[in-house]
Amino acid sequence: METITLSANIREQMGRKTDALRSEGVIPAVVYGLDVEPKNIQLARNAFDRVLKTAGESTVIELDVDGNKENVLIQDVQRDALTEFTKHVDFRRVDMNTKVDASISISVIGDAPAVTVHGGTLMQTIDEIDVRALPSDLVKEVEVDAAGLATFDDSLHVSDIQIPNGIEVLTDMDQVIATVAAPRVNEEPVVAESEEGETTEENEEEEEETKE
Repeated sequence: METITLSANIREQMGRKTDALRSEGVIPAVVYGLDVEPKNIQLARNAFDRVLKTAGESTVIELDVDGNKENVLIQDVQRDALTEFTKHVDFRRVDMNTKVDASISISVIGDAPAVTVHGGTLMQTIDEIDVRALPSDLVKEVEVDAAGLATFDDSLHVSDIQIPNGIEVLTDMDQVIATVAAPRVNEEPVVAESEEGETTEENEEEEEETKE
């Protein structure tokens, strides 16, 4: 597996002073775990976003802090509510010889016949599963094929995912991942007829004209 490396530096600014870092495209962050004292660091936003896109939050990253390298997972990412820019990151140290608990994203792939043939809408109820594995066995995401959603009564479950070797799933295997909702039917409004055979709607229009 190719090593994904991310460079960072020790951070001196704390509290509100970190706003100045963010305005310069720098993210304040912290790395902790393995009974080692937490370390305040900073890193380039663009570099982090590229690594996040490649690794996700469940792939081991080699974090290089001023030349000191540590194996970590991206534990938490905080984003600005307006700009959606990354504003803070938590990294968790991992021992490559010890299993860790993590969450892996679920990707629903392929076409669901209940959508393509019957016009339904895919409804994904969960987007990740909890797992336990050695850090080297973790993957960015797992996939489940939507082809099993042939009708509106069908559903995909955690048990339908092809789980890579070395990964123990902690989420209930019967947990529903996705279903397909039937399309809404727009019924035509029923217009009652009057005794003279004219619709009530027409009578109302005539009454309005008489008043005028």
